Amino acid sequence: MSLLVIAVFAAVFAIVLLLSMSFDSSGVQARKQTKDRLDSISMAAQRAPEDEGVGLLREEVLSSAPWFYQWIQRQNLFSGLRNLLNQADMKWTVGGVVVMSLASWIVVGAAVYIRTNTPLLSVMLGAIGAISPSLYIAFKRSQRFDKFERGLPEALDLMVSALRAGHSFISALESVAREMPPPLGEEFRKCFDEQNFGLEMRESMLNLAARVPLHDVHIIVTAILIQKESGGNLAEILEKVAHIIRQRFRLKKQVRVHTAQGRLTGLILTLLPLVLGVGLYLVNPEHMSILWTNPVGMKLIYTSVIMTTIGGLIIRKIVNIRI
Repeated sequence: MSLLVIAVFAAVFAIVLLLSMSFDSSGVQARKQTKDRLDSISMAAQRAPEDEGVGLLREEVLSSAPWFYQWIQRQNLFSGLRNLLNQADMKWTVGGVVVMSLASWIVVGAAVYIRTNTPLLSVMLGAIGAISPSLYIAFKRSQRFDKFERGLPEALDLMVSALRAGHSFISALESVAREMPPPLGEEFRKCFDEQNFGLEMRESMLNLAARVPLHDVHIIVTAILIQKESGGNLAEILEKVAHIIRQRFRLKKQVRVHTAQGRLTGLILTLLPLVLGVGLYLVNPEHMSILWTNPVGMKLIYTSVIMTTIGGLIIRKIVNIRI
């Protein structure tokens, strides 16, 4: 009983902390950003000419809580999560994601422990709840990259038209940043601004490839850098790259059609035990509760979780064809 009280208290504390951080990030953080911008403008007016290169890098807000922000900076454990948030273009902070994951773990684990009174199963299912914020971030990142990839051939056509009209490569980048919708226009705007700030074209192109780690973007960056070093008709090169990207899209759609049955099979086989177990528990709780009240039933649950996970990963490996 004491363990249950501690778990419920920890869950309530985590939820309250999460709500306070979200409110703080929506109000106080906005005012803080406005004040920082005004301070940077006043400092830029008083800056000497030799200091113009200072302060171009934006300091990322990892958490709205100062003590948590300092701890994250000291540990440097969440660089991958920070990159994931930047690539998904989400306004969440690293500290907020960590708190949401811990709160989900505690809440789901406590709920499962109340029903099953099994600590190990509670920890396992709580861990599944803990990764749900990261899965949502990965889903938003995938959506943004898909939208970026769909608009890439059109952006290349716009650059080709600008180059053939006599504009420079920088002007072609500006036209793409101005005409294309986000996220494609946003990323090319960053690349254009970096070159305006004095960064070399090679570095700005490599930064673009790092921010958007897509195979098509790597092809474009490689083609531009090779043309810069060896020369050639850049408009013709980008036109051929756009044609290659369109052909890859067509091939990827064909592959998705041929692997649709396998992907659907993997999804059904992975979710069927969980959905069926929840449905049987709602229909007859006493009959279903034998699984976690009997030692043999617990062994069956652990075995089924492991085998279902392995089977889902194998099916995903089979249907995931790289093009």
